[in-house]
Amino acid sequence: MNDKTWARIKKYTEHQGTSGQEHLVRQALRQDMQPLVDEIHQDGLGGIFGVKNNKQIDAPRVMFAAHMDEVGFIVTDILPTGTFKVATIGGWNPVVISSQRFTLFTSKGTYPVVSSSVSPHLLRGTGHAPQLPTIDDILFDGGFVDYDEAWAYGVRPGDFIVPEVKTILTANKKRVISKAWDNRFGVVTILEALEALVNEPTPNTLIMGANVQEEVGLRGAHGAVNLLKPDIFFAVDSSAADDNAESQGHQGVLDQGTLLRVFDPTIFHQLFVKISDMLKTGNMIQITGQSDSYNGKMSVIARQITAPPQIPTAESGTWFLRFDEEHDNEANRHAVIEIFKKHHGDNPIIIHWQKSDQNQQIDAKFWMNSETAIIRELAPLLGYDNIVFRRSR
Repeated sequence: MNDKTWARIKKYTEHQGTSGQEHLVRQALRQDMQPLVDEIHQDGLGGIFGVKNNKQIDAPRVMFAAHMDEVGFIVTDILPTGTFKVATIGGWNPVVISSQRFTLFTSKGTYPVVSSSVSPHLLRGTGHAPQLPTIDDILFDGGFVDYDEAWAYGVRPGDFIVPEVKTILTANKKRVISKAWDNRFGVVTILEALEALVNEPTPNTLIMGANVQEEVGLRGAHGAVNLLKPDIFFAVDSSAADDNAESQGHQGVLDQGTLLRVFDPTIFHQLFVKISDMLKTGNMIQITGQSDSYNGKMSVIARQITAPPQIPTAESGTWFLRFDEEHDNEANRHAVIEIFKKHHGDNPIIIHWQKSDQNQQIDAKFWMNSETAIIRELAPLLGYDNIVFRRSR
């Protein structure tokens, strides 16, 4: 990381701006982006984008967008003591909120505030075990002596509260400790890319910038896309790493490059066309890449998608099949027998019946060969996890 990039990271991560209150970040981004692009556009919600025009009027329009907003809070009530109750803006883990410094933005100026920390003995539940605090347990305190003083200083319900954190480097100068990495990292990346392309022609009209209100439901992206009408849109964002030695099913590993998530059922780009024949129900594919988990759902960020190695038809081994309770019915049993007949061969078949917890070796007249097509045909009847071909050694 060079000094210029570090200064840019520090500048943007220390800027404060939660969803709907991104003006400080937007002002800085507009100023930094101005000399790098041909024109600048701002949508109605406040997203801002620089455009590098292509000479061809029908050139593809490619859009890269980060987002400016960070998570924060909004004042919901001013108590008689002069402290505030709040609601979250974006997703917060309540554990990290207590005893932290914040900035309160009011119509009369900004003021330092601190979040309260509830004593452990006051968090004991009915079972006498300490309970984690909720947002309702935590107050924000700007030092005002009562409601009237807070009101006199301009504090109102609806005012924003944003974390106050200084950005620093770790000892080895390779990592950053900051707030708002999600997604000022993306803003910095956009600027670094534009700077690298400032004297370079591109084969497309390039649109790069940042949306607003991402943390409260991707609101800004819709307006920006409708305004600038890209042919393809890339969201530039950060993703949590899960590469501790003890964890399983890593969703992202530091220093292993960019995670590329593809989500748009209306786009049939060249990569999809190339692999579309493989991406059909019942086909087996081999994927190289990283796994990702979000909201309890697992997805795969694929670097390479290939067909699995074919099992030679002369391969010898044993078929192990399982009829679980979900798939064990009369129709499936008859359909499986027909597949046995269709692919007759010299490989024994052993079936495990889950209901009775019994194994059965099938008569030799129903043994099968080792064609991979068998797995595709059996999968809808048994499920992929219930089909194994074990090669003979």
